[in-house]
Amino acid sequence: METELITVGGGGRIWAEEAGDGPPLVLLHGSVHDSRLWDRVFAGLARHHTVVRYDARGHGRSTPPTAPFRYEDDLLAVLDRFGFRDAGLVGLSMGGEVALDFTLEHPERVRSLTLIAASAGGHEWPRSPETNAYAAAYRASDARRIAELELTLWAGLGDRAPGFEVIEPMVRENAEAAAAAEKGHALDPAEVAVERLDRIGVPTTVVVGDHDHPEIGVIAGRLVDGIPGARLELVAGADHYLPLRAPGRLLELLLGSAS
Repeated sequence: METELITVGGGGRIWAEEAGDGPPLVLLHGSVHDSRLWDRVFAGLARHHTVVRYDARGHGRSTPPTAPFRYEDDLLAVLDRFGFRDAGLVGLSMGGEVALDFTLEHPERVRSLTLIAASAGGHEWPRSPETNAYAAAYRASDARRIAELELTLWAGLGDRAPGFEVIEPMVRENAEAAAAAEKGHALDPAEVAVERLDRIGVPTTVVVGDHDHPEIGVIAGRLVDGIPGARLELVAGADHYLPLRAPGRLLELLLGSAS
């Protein structure tokens, strides 16, 4: 395994790790996460793929933003640094949204999509006290509250389910930086993915855990209905942290669908 610090726009540095040999596969984590999200599938994937995982801007070992940036531009820099003409993209939550937007922007650089518990640009979430509190914590950059709500809303299987020993410290360590990164991300509200799903032309698998937030299931259905040929996989015994909760099943799906 080799690690890299990749220079990106605005003088930022992205930490990335590469392992294995075979068709390239790039793993994108969600908000308040970092590359530890993939700890339990990374080595297994590396037996069949050249696999890269990286910490998104402002997360983990990557530098915080000092100017407006785009996660999609950072992903392009990662692909270029490792010399991937194209790659399979595997994204969870925010990482799935980035992978989806990137595919719409750079279709020639993507050979397959696996969208795990993915969000999607342009999807309107229903208002609720919990989601309102989460948004307020982000606006206030309240790291303690962000972490508390993240673990309550998204790690619903709790501390006795597999992977919590990775989930809790990862969330608490990334909460403050993730809020800053969210504010620095430059969005293009005129171009939303949910209105362009029919333009996705690569094999796509949508994966969701049976204990995830109900709205993630709604988004999954929307993705499957909108992306030509997309298929849905429901994973038992998993909440939003599916790669840590059900790594064996996810590894089976990834090795069967990503190429």
